[in-house]
Amino acid sequence: MASFRKRSGGWRAEVVKRGVRESQTFPTKAQAQAWATQREAEILAGVPGHSAGVSSSLSDALKRYKEEVSPTKAGKRWEEVRLDKLDNDLEFAGERIGDVTADQIAEWRDARLKKVASPTVRREMTLLSSVFEIAKREWRWCKTNPVREVKRPSNGRPRDRRIQPDEEQKLLARLGYIEGVKPETLQQELAYAFLIAIETAMRQGEILGLTKATTHLAKRYVRLEATKNGDSRNVPLSKRAVELLQLLIDAATGRQELFRLKSASADAMFRKVRNELEIVDLHFHDTRHEATTRLARKLDVLDLARMTGHRDPRSLMVYYNATATEVAGRLD
Repeated sequence: MASFRKRSGGWRAEVVKRGVRESQTFPTKAQAQAWATQREAEILAGVPGHSAGVSSSLSDALKRYKEEVSPTKAGKRWEEVRLDKLDNDLEFAGERIGDVTADQIAEWRDARLKKVASPTVRREMTLLSSVFEIAKREWRWCKTNPVREVKRPSNGRPRDRRIQPDEEQKLLARLGYIEGVKPETLQQELAYAFLIAIETAMRQGEILGLTKATTHLAKRYVRLEATKNGDSRNVPLSKRAVELLQLLIDAATGRQELFRLKSASADAMFRKVRNELEIVDLHFHDTRHEATTRLARKLDVLDLARMTGHRDPRSLMVYYNATATEVAGRLD
């Protein structure tokens, strides 16, 4: 059964028949329906079309990338969401991938920049470029990668948002955190994740993925097998972090996972609480900035880079956000 979707550039028809998936965009719905009817009949008759490879659409490439490439990545879930959005939003997604031009990419980029920040567009362009690259090198669906011919927007200035003590206390109180008491609710688990993030500079997903088997409190470290850059690492633990993790282990009766809370729920919950408290421009990931800045007072550069998982110590400058007043206090 064919499906049809209205786009600003016309109507996009998609046909799925006998394992063959094809799509094209037409000026009118009638043309889209006529093509879909004819193409379904051709597929039943064994007539080659998009399945022959070089006639595959960009939409076909986005779907195949999602099915074959994304599952191999640590950020599988978020990449799949972005691929679906590209497939739905790109007006030229139904065109043959080999016919997509740099001008079309540039026009889409400019339109996106009016709606979202430049770092977001840059990430989307990076993903789209990866799709074209694998379609060119491995699938032989196109001869060029038009995204490479288009200038990407800058990443902008790195965030330097620090977490103020009063903000930390307000968040913990709103989440129901009680010092020394095992977490019972998901909100209390979020409070524990927030505190552990500040102590260790671990990312939210790394913390929520901790298990009893990967937590070695006697030796004061946790083992991360899958991280954002693909490397595994051992993260040293402060005495405070050990105390927090021990309470989580005590609360995790009958399960290996220390947290019941999942990343998607944690993100939504954090934003909701932050907005209720009217705390402006604070993201959970800012705990990584805060932790790195605090840890820099205790560790040398190489140890800090090993702890945070940065291959290049120079990357730490993105997360090190000590204020001039803090630095001045260490001069005397």
